[in-house]
Amino acid sequence: MVVGDPSNRTRLAVTRVKQTSLSHFRLCVSSVSLALHPALDLSCSAKRLYSHRRRSRCRAACGAGVARDQAGKGGCFRRAQGPGFKLCIMNNEDEFYDAVTGLDSDESCEGMSEASFKDAVADGAQKNNGSVPQDNGIKKRRTTLPAAMFSRNNFSVWSILKKCIGLELSKITMPIVFNEPLSFLQRITEYMEHTYLIQKACSQTDPIERMQTVAAFAVSAVASQWDRTGKPFNPLLGETYELAREDQGFRLISEQVSHHPPVSAFHTESLDGDFTFHGSIYPKLKFWGKSVEAEPKGTITLELLKHKEAYTWTNPYCCVHNVILGKLWIEQYGTVEIVNHSTGDKCVLNFKPCGMFGKDLHRVEGYIQDKSKKKRCVIYGKWTECMWSVDPQTFEGNKKSDKKGGADTKKQKQEEPGGGENDEADDMPEMQESVAVIPGSTLLWRISSRPAHSAQMYNFTNFAVTLNELEPGMEGVLAPTDCRLRPDIRAMENGNMDEASKEKERLEEKQRASRKERAREQEDWSTRWFQSGTNPYTGSQDWLYTGGYFNRKYTDCPDIY
Repeated sequence: MVVGDPSNRTRLAVTRVKQTSLSHFRLCVSSVSLALHPALDLSCSAKRLYSHRRRSRCRAACGAGVARDQAGKGGCFRRAQGPGFKLCIMNNEDEFYDAVTGLDSDESCEGMSEASFKDAVADGAQKNNGSVPQDNGIKKRRTTLPAAMFSRNNFSVWSILKKCIGLELSKITMPIVFNEPLSFLQRITEYMEHTYLIQKACSQTDPIERMQTVAAFAVSAVASQWDRTGKPFNPLLGETYELAREDQGFRLISEQVSHHPPVSAFHTESLDGDFTFHGSIYPKLKFWGKSVEAEPKGTITLELLKHKEAYTWTNPYCCVHNVILGKLWIEQYGTVEIVNHSTGDKCVLNFKPCGMFGKDLHRVEGYIQDKSKKKRCVIYGKWTECMWSVDPQTFEGNKKSDKKGGADTKKQKQEEPGGGENDEADDMPEMQESVAVIPGSTLLWRISSRPAHSAQMYNFTNFAVTLNELEPGMEGVLAPTDCRLRPDIRAMENGNMDEASKEKERLEEKQRASRKERAREQEDWSTRWFQSGTNPYTGSQDWLYTGGYFNRKYTDCPDIY
C-alpha cells in the first residue's frame, strides 16, 4: 500500500477528529491507538509527510525497503507499532517519579530524517555555521547530538494533566516523549554558559559597573530556556553532575540532596580563585488549565572573592503556555532583586509578562540603586536577546517621548473589534522588533546564536549540546553517580526510546525499593557532598558544599544506577 494513500478506516477516523470540538482536538494516544490501530503506521507516516515542509534530503523507510525522495519534499518515517504508554499519578505523598512510560516504536525525528539531520549538521560544521570553535586550543567538543529528537506530534499531555488543575506537579509522571535527554542537574549547569560575565565583573573596579555585569549574568542564566519546552529528567536521590571547563575557567559539582521535596544543590568555583557561585533550587510546578508555571524557590549566591563581595538573588517565574492545545511557548515574569551584601547596592529587575498585545514579550527592565537609594542607572532589554544600561535621566526622557508618540496607536488598537475570550489556546504574541537602543546606552550582554538544526536537538544551545558528552576514559574518572552514566538519559540521547523508558522504570523502582529499605531499617538518607545549613548572607535555609569531591575518592558513593 502506498504511504500517501491511507485506508478508508484511517480517513474516517481523521474526519471524526476534525469534527470534534477544539477542546478535544488533541486526542490522547490511547484513543488514537484504538481508532487507527490497523493503519497506524500509515496514518502517522502521512501526518509526518504533511508536516515536513522544509526542503531537505530525507530517506523514507517503509518495512524493509528504503527509498530516497528525489523531489526533496519527503519526511522520514520508520515502520512502527502503535505507540502507547502507561500513565501514573502517585497518590503516596512520599513517592513520585519522573515517568513510568513505554514507547513501542523506533526512534523518529521532528522535521527531517536522522540521516539528513546528521548530514546537514556535518555540512553546517564544514561551513562553521552554528558550530562551536575550538576554545583556546584546549578541546574540540561535540556540536550535535547522536540522534535527532523523537517526534511529539502524536502525543497529548491533556490525558495526564486534566485531573491536575491547580495541583503541584512534582508527583505527576509524564511520558518520556515530553522529556529532553538531560537531567535537571545538567539543566541548572547552563547557568554557567556565560561565565565570561562573572570574570568581567571580577576585573571591574567600579561597584556599580560590577552590579551591571552581575545583573546581565543573572538574566543570561535563564536565556537558554527560550523554546526549551522539553522536561529535564528528575534527578535520582544522590545523583551528581560535575563539569570542568578549563576554557571558561571553572569547575562545578551538583547533587540531588532531597527527594521530597526535590532539591538540587550546586557549587561552582573559579580555577583561578576569583569567584564562587552556588545555590540550591527547588522548582515548584503548578498546572493552571492551559499553562504550567514554575516557581523558582531557592537562593543563588555569587561571591567575587577579590572584591570581598557577595550577591544573592532568586530567578523569575517561568510559564509554559498551551500545554494542551496550540503551539508551546515560554515567558518569564516576576521581580528579581540582586543585593550586594558588601556595599548595600541593589538591582531590581522586572521580567515583564507579555501583556494584552504582546508588546512586552520577553522584556526586562530595571534599575540599580546605591545604599542611599539613589538610582544610578537603568537596565533594559530582552532575556532572549540582549541587555543594555543607560543613565536614568536619558531613559525617562526617551520613555516620555515614546508614550507621546504611541498614544494614537494605543487608542486605535482599543477601538479595533476584539476577538473575545480565547478558550482554545493562548497564542504566542507576534515577535516585536528587536530592542530599541536608547542613544548613550552601553551593551552589557548579547545572546549567542544556537547551533544549526537546534530545533531537531530539543532547541539546545551550543553549551547544552556538550553537557551529556561522555568522552573516552571519562567513566574511570567520574563519580559512579554522575548523570552521564545514567542509562535512561543515555538511551534517549541515542534515540532508543523503548530502552530509555524501560531503564527509567527500572531506576525509579530501584529508588522506591531503597527508600522502603531505609524506612524499614529506620535509616536517614545522608548527602555526600552538601549539607543543610544557613546562607551566611540571607539567613535563609540553604545547602552548602562540604568539599572534597575533586579528590576523586568515591568508594562510599551510593549505587543508584
